Amino acid sequence: MFNLPDAKPLNAVTNAWIVKELLTLSVVVVLYSLWTHSTLSHPKQNLSTSAPSPSLLTPSALSSQSTQQPIPSSPRLADHKELRRNSTPAASQKSDFGFIWMSVPKNYRESHDDGIFTGLLLGPLIASGLLVSALRSSAGLSSFSSILPEGWLIEAPAELHNSQKSYTALEALVQSRYSLVDLATFCSTILLLQVCASWWLESRYLKLGNTKEGERASVPRSEGRRSWYYIVFTLSVSIGSVGFKALLQHQRYGIWQHLNYLEIIYSALFFQFTLYIAIRLAHRGFTLGELGLVCFGGTALSMEFLNITIARIWPVTTPFIKTYRLPTPLLIFQMALIVGSFLTGFLLSPFLVLSRHVAQRPVRRLRFPQEKERHRRYLALGFYVGTVIVVGGLIGMWTRWCLVRRDPWLWVIFWILEGKHKWTRPALLAYWGSLGCLSVAGWNRQLARSRRYRPRNSTGENLIVPGVLDPSSSQALEPVAGSTASAAPSPSSGGSGSALGIGMTFPTLPALPNLPNGAHMSNVATDLLDAANKHVPTLGLNARRKFFHALAVVMFIPGVAFDPAFTHLSFSAAFALFTFTEYVRYFAIYPFGAMVHLFMNEFLDHRDRGTAILSHFYLLTGCAGSLWLEGPSQLLQFTGILTLGVGDAMASVVGKRIGLHRWSPTTSKTLEGSIAFTLSIFACAWALRLFGFVGGFSTIRYIVVVGISSVLEALSDQNDNLTLPLFMWSMLVLADV
Repeated sequence: MFNLPDAKPLNAVTNAWIVKELLTLSVVVVLYSLWTHSTLSHPKQNLSTSAPSPSLLTPSALSSQSTQQPIPSSPRLADHKELRRNSTPAASQKSDFGFIWMSVPKNYRESHDDGIFTGLLLGPLIASGLLVSALRSSAGLSSFSSILPEGWLIEAPAELHNSQKSYTALEALVQSRYSLVDLATFCSTILLLQVCASWWLESRYLKLGNTKEGERASVPRSEGRRSWYYIVFTLSVSIGSVGFKALLQHQRYGIWQHLNYLEIIYSALFFQFTLYIAIRLAHRGFTLGELGLVCFGGTALSMEFLNITIARIWPVTTPFIKTYRLPTPLLIFQMALIVGSFLTGFLLSPFLVLSRHVAQRPVRRLRFPQEKERHRRYLALGFYVGTVIVVGGLIGMWTRWCLVRRDPWLWVIFWILEGKHKWTRPALLAYWGSLGCLSVAGWNRQLARSRRYRPRNSTGENLIVPGVLDPSSSQALEPVAGSTASAAPSPSSGGSGSALGIGMTFPTLPALPNLPNGAHMSNVATDLLDAANKHVPTLGLNARRKFFHALAVVMFIPGVAFDPAFTHLSFSAAFALFTFTEYVRYFAIYPFGAMVHLFMNEFLDHRDRGTAILSHFYLLTGCAGSLWLEGPSQLLQFTGILTLGVGDAMASVVGKRIGLHRWSPTTSKTLEGSIAFTLSIFACAWALRLFGFVGGFSTIRYIVVVGISSVLEALSDQNDNLTLPLFMWSMLVLADV
């Protein structure tokens, strides 16, 4: 795969070490899986009771044992009934789940598998796809634009010419992607080391019979002690990684040879602290596999940010700009938008934490209850002003510095007018804005109706307002009828004590006199509109979620087809906007926090039971990843949109309506849905080819890769919005479709 015909002898040796590195990791992961599924990994417990230890149960099994559903410490007040219905807890004891150091099962999302293969192998698979793509381009082509498909209207990538050996942009890209493969295997090794160390420590505690301190015997209840143990372990692993790197270099082994000591220590610290921070902030939001993949992506982005900065500050210290994509203005703006949004949250964390703390505390527990709203306003003002200062000052100045003293705001304005025609990019912005406004307005209307009437639909889904009624009570689960009485009392009701159709009365409401004819006619018109609304069907949860998959197709296909470079930047801006929106929701920033939370709460399923809502990030990343990875063919850049917008939606519809043959007893995915997934993506790819949006491709290899992806979609319990497009993109590159 890596030994290309035109490869130089030195590159052939390097490629051989890369192959050995990947094969070694794969073999170790397989051995780990065999070990965890064998009886050798199940220590005998010295317990007085026959009940299984909580440390050996999956997150879903733990939740099924509890008689009362735990309430997450998030702004969410109640969960949907459907969340409990769709989550199928594992009733049996399972001991093959892995955990990072000082974490417990309740920190992870409920799932039937921990996703260890995803966390350990998908990152190296993506890095291998990027490396193979660069090697193929460098073997036969020399210009920088050859690494990108046609239609990318962006200026040439930056190069360094102050070193003894000058690298072209494509040569620098190849060397950088060698480093990316090393980084991927290094992060996977650290993740596996954390999981194995957690296994080892837990087994020692179980042999002693000490199970008094929590879900896992080796993890103390005290958050302070957990944090200190994790910090000590992280520092030990980081120092040990540097020593192991020195040993490999002394023995002249080529493993991790493209990572210098600064990158080793930085990536080890950053990756491990990101693991812990993510599992704490996004409580019950990740499986182990999703956590490892997301933290690897964050580490790679931060490494690009660091290397760009180093190349600007000390250009003599590096022969080339070590970025894993071409160092064009698109990459610089992506660093400013995505890395900058997380940096803003870190710098303004005191305002965010205090805002969440004040919003969560009951008024009766405050010393000055009347000051609560004032404090929330001041904290929100501090956050908004601080955001403007950080974005306009720190991040803006960094972007200007990387653009060689060009103003980033003016650059974006002029670049918008530099499309194929001056009107194409403004037209795309208007098109996206119109669809976004219409969809939000339409959903506000739809959700308002579903909150008022809440009919029980044919699938058994019950639409309730989170936090209004207790979901555990039977009253909260009954459909509501006659809610129009809440708008105005019936003339025959007498006014004050009339039932409002939701089982509540308002005895303090005075009796209202008969209104004049004009007002009475207005009330009649309102009642008629409300009665008509009752007969308009409301959408179930699955239909609501799949609507956004279809919206992604309608919104993004024109942008990717006509101006992929501009869509690349727009995706980065959308991700930053989502990040700030989640800040507002998660930390209850006044005055939009509750509004955003109530809107997003209507689209949550069993995978969004954590404190952070991640589905929209996954959907955006899945669609945008095919562009952000900058593949060499036009077909590759449509992969995410076709996978999620077409294939996943068709698999869901066909599987629910005509699916009969399930893949396994633990999943609802059917063989018919997988066939629909494969055929729908293949048909859309051919349609794009017929319309001239993509070039020629191998039909056999493409349908084989899509078929393999459909099996992964059916059998994996990971969030397919994140994992499936990245897996399919990597396989298409490796298969040379």
